[in-house]
Amino acid sequence: MDRILAIIFIFCFSSVVFAQQSNEIIIVDEDKTTKVPAFIREGTYYLSLKDFADKFQINYYYNQSAKKIELKNDNYLLKVSSRNPFVIITDRKNNSQIVYQLATSTYYIADKIFIPLTYSTEVLQKFLSTNIKYESPNKMIIQKGLVQTEVTDEKSEKKFEITGLEIDEKANGTLIRLKSNKRIPSYASSFKDGVLTLVFRKVNADLEKTSFDGTGGVVKKIQSRNVGNDLELKIFVAPEYTTNEVINVERSNDILITIHNKLFVKKDKQPKKEKWEFDVIVIDPGHGGKDAGAIGVNGVKEKDVNLGIALELGKLIQKEMKDVKVVFTRKDDTFVDLYKRGKIANEHDGKLFISIHCNSTPKKPNDANGFEVYLLRPGRTKEAIAIAEFENSVIQYEENPQRYQKLTDENFILVSMAQAAYMRYSEKFAEFLHNEFNRHPKLQSRGVKQAGFYVLVGASMPNVLIESGFLSNPADAKYLSTKTGQKEFAAYIFEAIKKYRAHYESEMKAN
Repeated sequence: MDRILAIIFIFCFSSVVFAQQSNEIIIVDEDKTTKVPAFIREGTYYLSLKDFADKFQINYYYNQSAKKIELKNDNYLLKVSSRNPFVIITDRKNNSQIVYQLATSTYYIADKIFIPLTYSTEVLQKFLSTNIKYESPNKMIIQKGLVQTEVTDEKSEKKFEITGLEIDEKANGTLIRLKSNKRIPSYASSFKDGVLTLVFRKVNADLEKTSFDGTGGVVKKIQSRNVGNDLELKIFVAPEYTTNEVINVERSNDILITIHNKLFVKKDKQPKKEKWEFDVIVIDPGHGGKDAGAIGVNGVKEKDVNLGIALELGKLIQKEMKDVKVVFTRKDDTFVDLYKRGKIANEHDGKLFISIHCNSTPKKPNDANGFEVYLLRPGRTKEAIAIAEFENSVIQYEENPQRYQKLTDENFILVSMAQAAYMRYSEKFAEFLHNEFNRHPKLQSRGVKQAGFYVLVGASMPNVLIESGFLSNPADAKYLSTKTGQKEFAAYIFEAIKKYRAHYESEMKAN
């Protein structure tokens, strides 16, 4: 390796198809030019460690079953695992170790492990005992000699996309707003030893204006660093930290980061085993009574379709899962306040909350069709916001509609922060629902989306809202108004519940 003078990365591709078509890294040394497979994801260049070691005669051990690779030279061992942002370098002389946290995870594709080059400079410098310098996003130079630290002028006249941050401490966590003059396309995150690392793509920050020393809340300190064309944000959190969420603000380029604490974690009133048993499913048929919901082009009322599907789903659960109790927020044509639906779920210690609805469009008839699954987050599209506002409009029938806060990004985030501990389970169930709905022969799945539904706010458990189809679409309305259609739809939900239960119980056993 000491003969290598330079590594120049040139990528040419028409589309990113990881397994079928590899991009090529061109490595230039004193005597020859060598090509090594690589790919690009979201502007980040990834290198195949296995091919890199083969081409340059670096000893390595590859564990296919564990999906780990270990490179070895005279001085160091470099250990890398797939789908993991942490890599380890071991000094062979004294057996000491350094753990590096990359800004994004490694990838495992076509039986090979790929590392993100831009974020691996320090790692490669240490392992190769040489200096590495990037000249451009797709070019880096490996120089002979000892590692040198390049001094940069942080006070240059560069124009930054991230211009500052605002901190808002709340009882249930901290809200961080990153002020940006450019839309941030994507980010990566990882967490270890009390440090949440977020990497925002294709933006740099004014480092002096994006640091934070803490005020005694869950966020102890924030450090920012520009890595190439990206921003790395390290958020040091207190032990009461639970989860986080990163959200693009509607009608703005700003980013909201919610850091949640343990204020709303339930206290153990039950023995540990009973507390986590998958023993109660709460089914919520949307609307009811004086609230008809959407009216179909064939005259069918949403409240009736929702109830029909809910009752059929309840029958399936009671028949196939005799150890699981089914709780309905309503079993007939009655009106139930939104906040009471979540209250019912909590009082019965539900382990899953499913709110069933039907979609519609303002203009009827309309050819929009299919299922949608929603998670509790502020809506990111106009369509999602409009749907949430329609479903939330039921509060006009309640005696005290003022109990609900106005649906704004910040307010709704702070309300929903209490549910952050359940979000990954909600996401998993939504994924199972989407996969099941995709198998439907007539109706397409329109994917998993997010919006601010009041009915989900109060349910302190994994929860989703399902839009079963469009009553503004003649075909959807006809299908959903029939007993057969309602039974079939309930069966798809039940299949997702079975898969989710298996996943949930496996997680509980492992934990």
